[in-house]
Amino acid sequence: MAKQRYIQAINQVFLDEMERDKNIVLFGEDVELAIFGDTREVYKTFGPERVYNTPICENSLTGMAVGAAAAGRRVILHLMFGNFVYTGMDAIAHQMAKLRMMTGGQMDLPITVIAGYGGGRSLAGQHSDTPYPTLMNIGGVNVVTPATPADAKGLLTTAIRGNNPTFFLEASGRGGDSGEVPEGEYLVPFGKAAVHKEGSDVTICAIGTMVRPALRAAKKLEEDGISAEVVDPRTLVPLDEDGIAASVSKTGRLVLVDEAKDRCSAASHIAAVMADKCFGDLKAPIKRVTVPNVSMPYAGVAEMAIFPTPEKIVAAVKSITGEMAGAGA
Repeated sequence: MAKQRYIQAINQVFLDEMERDKNIVLFGEDVELAIFGDTREVYKTFGPERVYNTPICENSLTGMAVGAAAAGRRVILHLMFGNFVYTGMDAIAHQMAKLRMMTGGQMDLPITVIAGYGGGRSLAGQHSDTPYPTLMNIGGVNVVTPATPADAKGLLTTAIRGNNPTFFLEASGRGGDSGEVPEGEYLVPFGKAAVHKEGSDVTICAIGTMVRPALRAAKKLEEDGISAEVVDPRTLVPLDEDGIAASVSKTGRLVLVDEAKDRCSAASHIAAVMADKCFGDLKAPIKRVTVPNVSMPYAGVAEMAIFPTPEKIVAAVKSITGEMAGAGA
């Protein structure tokens, strides 16, 4: 394996998959300029017949994606920011999510929508949302939140080769993160959580961008005698309920860390599922570490004040472990 940055891993998948399958087209806002870096060299390599810069009109873009996929193309749509899901929602909710069911399975929609999500870069309220709870709720679309360069490669490859619409939500502010990435063809199956750290006292289930602060919190907890297991769902739709439940049943405690707003968050859904599946194994209430129900502020200091942090995760864990200090209580 070789080390790659998160953005490099995504970029390499675009180049490899478009070379492998001549039926793939990629379009979106400023994909030629590659403002995020993930579409670098794609326009130069494949040209205007397969790569299209588009106007800033997300409602048209999502409609184009549905039409192109219905006509037989395999589509990659780059929306830039997760907030733009909202302005493209008509075609997403009414067409992408429903046409396969409404045609009795006769229509495949091989669409991968990629967009950066989350705060931490002082991009203010209209460019810093975490929209996956909305996408989880409409049904009919896959929702993918890779936390590492390896998962970015594996999950994006699976998404592009799939026949159902998938939202690949790119971790904003994590593009420079490096990690080991398998060389050659590499696919990660949807619906299979990853355990980043084994533990016995508490499960920390961290989504996407929250894996890094969760691992930092786990290290601090280890120093205090508390063994934390860090689980990453990797995909929210489909969700590996059994994989997460296996960890919770082992540890008896669960803290969920989610960059989405607290109300109706992915954390809220997973908490409800785990309360149902693991009720008899739970030794303490399930806790959530999320973002308050406010728009993301512009100022970096204000962002950090509402963001989940390692310190907030440690506090949540200690609120349900007490003074156990790793005694296995």
